[in-house]
Amino acid sequence: MPRSFRVLAFSLAWLGSVGTALADPPKPMAAKPKQIVLISFDSAREISQWERSRALAKRTGAHFTYFLSCVFLLSPKTRAEYVAPGKGAGKSNIGFAASEQDVADRLQQIRLAAAEGHDIGSHACGHFDGRGWSKANWLAEFSAFGRVLENAYAINGISPEPSGWREFARHAVIGFRAPYLSTGKALYEALPEAGFQYDASGVSNGPALPRAKNGTTRFALPQIPEGPKSKRVVAMDYNLYVRHSGGLEKPSMAGV
Repeated sequence: MPRSFRVLAFSLAWLGSVGTALADPPKPMAAKPKQIVLISFDSAREISQWERSRALAKRTGAHFTYFLSCVFLLSPKTRAEYVAPGKGAGKSNIGFAASEQDVADRLQQIRLAAAEGHDIGSHACGHFDGRGWSKANWLAEFSAFGRVLENAYAINGISPEPSGWREFARHAVIGFRAPYLSTGKALYEALPEAGFQYDASGVSNGPALPRAKNGTTRFALPQIPEGPKSKRVVAMDYNLYVRHSGGLEKPSMAGV
């Protein structure tokens, strides 16, 4: 999902050779669809992972989507700037940035990634399950994301604010992924009204082309066969982590 949005397509290539006039005509090879791999990062928290993935992209020509959680642009001192639907000020399921410097470092990574052609998307803010939210709730969450992103430098007292930052914040984020992949009618009513052009919250039985519906192009994370029994799992590293470790760090099994 590059920064200037492009719908995925499969391209077909044919290979052949030029023979003499008397030679049998070459047999066409079977057309094969081009493989396309989409890679995204949810929450976009760890600075080391920003740096690592950007370096990988430079080596390989890859482009990534970073679905940012806006709470990581708020420090413990400024956390009250965010109020989730139905929650008190400063509440988040995933915490906040560690410090003002952590916010500043993340803002720099966002700017560098965007300048390098990566896509910055929204993962909402506090990583709450919005399955039961109304359209108004979703619009409020989107508004909070936009306000925090646009005013991140001012809110945290970080200066100078780069030229063009507010213009970027207002217009560059056109993609969304719901926390917990929790979707519903209200979300899909709110997305186009909030200006989102694509959503990546769906799950499909296998790799699938995106589809446009009600003004939003929808991408899906595929379920893929994994392990000796080829049991299907959503193609997300956290899901694999939970499957194999129950979501608990097990250093003693690191080499297994």
